[in-house]
Amino acid sequence: MLKLNGTVFMPSVLTLVGIPGLESVQFWIGIPFCAMYITALFGNSLLLVIIKSERSLHEPMYLFLAMLGATDIALSTCILPKMLGIFWFHLPDIYFDACLFQMWLIHTFQCIESGILLAMALDRYVAICDPLRHAIIFSHQLLTQIGVAVTLRAVIFSAPCLILIKCRLKHFRTTVVSHSYCEHMAVVKLAAEDIRINKIYGLFVAFIILGFDIIVIILSYIRIFITVFNLPQRESRLKAFNTCIAHICVFLEFYLLGFFSFFTHRFGFHIPPYIHILLSNLYLLVPPLLNPIVYGVKTKQIRDRLSKIFSL
Repeated sequence: MLKLNGTVFMPSVLTLVGIPGLESVQFWIGIPFCAMYITALFGNSLLLVIIKSERSLHEPMYLFLAMLGATDIALSTCILPKMLGIFWFHLPDIYFDACLFQMWLIHTFQCIESGILLAMALDRYVAICDPLRHAIIFSHQLLTQIGVAVTLRAVIFSAPCLILIKCRLKHFRTTVVSHSYCEHMAVVKLAAEDIRINKIYGLFVAFIILGFDIIVIILSYIRIFITVFNLPQRESRLKAFNTCIAHICVFLEFYLLGFFSFFTHRFGFHIPPYIHILLSNLYLLVPPLLNPIVYGVKTKQIRDRLSKIFSL
């Protein structure tokens, strides 16, 4: 690592600050974060075990939920161990390549989660708007293809972020990352060179993936609501709507937190840095925590299986 004209050439190690401005209380912040992580691990793992062991849950809706649970476990595991190392054990250093790898994993799993939420919305759309063809359309073969397509889309679109940093940015003003994990813009802003291409590509990925997914999900639910409200019987309307409530809650929690964090990090210049970082952390920790709780409370089959497990 060479220093030239006040800049660092190709740093081998970066330093993660944690939460700027809250360094003195990071130890205590780590306690609820750790509790959230453990709860998310337990809840999602239990959900995976229930879906795997109960044959009646081997339906598209629950298999998508299993994919979501596995993604949530991977996403929270990408950031929490290192974050707690910073908060509790004063281990802020991370190898540059390891930082880029963490960044790639985080954004890849975020894109995968968005794709799964889109698939779940389309599943509900077919189940309610074209129920007679649902079993034919959403076959196990299609589910496998959706899983592969969602993963490949995330991997392919996230990879150029790493390549653009690794190949374009050689000189850095500092090696101190004002964040608790390796977020794309937090790393890019360290560079002493033109970063417009990196910024543009980051925005492109956000809008081409998250933007596309959210538009299709909203359009699907508009069509679902029209179909539900046109059902002749009140009981049928309530039953159909109840199958969508859990997904709507998860959808709102993921995208509202995501877009709020995304825009405040890029355009909220008057918002204190610790607010940015806390929002980013909560965006990655709250959905994995809440998703199994929401589905556990709102899905009768999962509630029944849980009651059997805990009544033994």
